[in-house]
Amino acid sequence: MPNASSWSASSPLLLLWEDSSGTRIFLSLLYAVLAISGTLSNVMVIYLVFSFKKLQTTSNAFIVNGCAADLSVCALWMPQEAVLGLLPPNSSSLRSAEYRLLRGGLLGLGLTVSLASHLLVAFNRYVLITKLPSVYQALYQRKHTGCMIGLSWALALLPVPLLPGLWTLGSAPPDGSSRYTALLLALAVLGHTALLLHCYLGIVRRVRGSAKRVSVLNFHLLHQLPFPAAPPPPRRAQRRLSSVSVLLLCCVFLLGTQPLVWVSLLAFFLRPAPPALQAASWLLLCSLSAINPLLYTWRSEEFRRAARSVLPRADGPAAPPRPATA
Repeated sequence: MPNASSWSASSPLLLLWEDSSGTRIFLSLLYAVLAISGTLSNVMVIYLVFSFKKLQTTSNAFIVNGCAADLSVCALWMPQEAVLGLLPPNSSSLRSAEYRLLRGGLLGLGLTVSLASHLLVAFNRYVLITKLPSVYQALYQRKHTGCMIGLSWALALLPVPLLPGLWTLGSAPPDGSSRYTALLLALAVLGHTALLLHCYLGIVRRVRGSAKRVSVLNFHLLHQLPFPAAPPPPRRAQRRLSSVSVLLLCCVFLLGTQPLVWVSLLAFFLRPAPPALQAASWLLLCSLSAINPLLYTWRSEEFRRAARSVLPRADGPAAPPRPATA
C-alpha cells in the first residue's frame, strides 16, 4: 500500500489509489451521486428564487450566492473526480500540473465562497433578530448586499496569486510550505466557524429569551429562519423548535468542517494524517456543497410551496366523471 507521500504525489486530491479497484469505484460512485444530487438541489433553489417574487429577499440573495459557488464544486469539480477515479493510476491526466491546478482552483473557489455565504446568511439573520428594524434596513440596502456578495468572490480570488498551493495540498509531497498552508487553512476555518456559531447562538439566546420579540417583527424574511413561520406553534414549543433547528444546522456544519481542521493541525504540529483520514475530511467538507440548499430551505414554508408549484404531482388531477348512459 502506498505511503502518504507517494499517495499525495500521484493521486487526485481526494481519491485513494489502493491496490484493489473497489475503493476507487466506490468513491467514484459516491462523487457521482453527490454531483447529481448537489447540482439538482442548487439549481432548483436558484430557479425558485429567481422565479418567485416572495423568495427574492436579502437572506435568499446570500443563499443563491452560496448555491452558485456550490455548483462549481458539484457540477464542475465532482464529475471530474468521479471520472478520474476510474482511470489507471499512471494516466497522463493525473500527472498534468496544469490540470491539477485547475481542479484545485475550482474546488478552492467554490468552497471559499460557499463558506463566506454561510457566514453572510448567519450574520443577516443575527442582525434581523437581535437588532432594531431600522438598523437592519440601513445595513441591508440593495447596494450593500451586492457589495457583500462581490466581496465574497473577491476574497476567494485573492489567494490565487499569493498562495497557489492553498487548495492543492494533495498534489505535491509535503514540505515546509504545505505545512504552513495547512495551518493557515485550519485557522481560517476555525475563525469562520467561531463567527458563525456566535451569530446562531446569539439568535438562540434571543429567541429563547423573548418569543415576543420575534413575533412582532413584520419582516418578510422571518420565513427564511430555520424554524417554521406559519402556523405559529405555542410560544414554549416555538422557542424549543427554534433552538433545536438552529443547533441542528450548526451541528451539520461542524461535522462537515471540523475534521479537516484537526487533520490540518495534526499535519502541522505532529505528522500528516493517514491518507484515508485526509480523504474523509475533505470529502465531508465537499459534501456540504450538496446539502447546503436543504439546510437553508427545508424548514421554509415559502420554499416548499414554491417547489410544490413547479414539481409534477405524484397524484394527477382526478378524472372528470363519465356521463351517465341510458
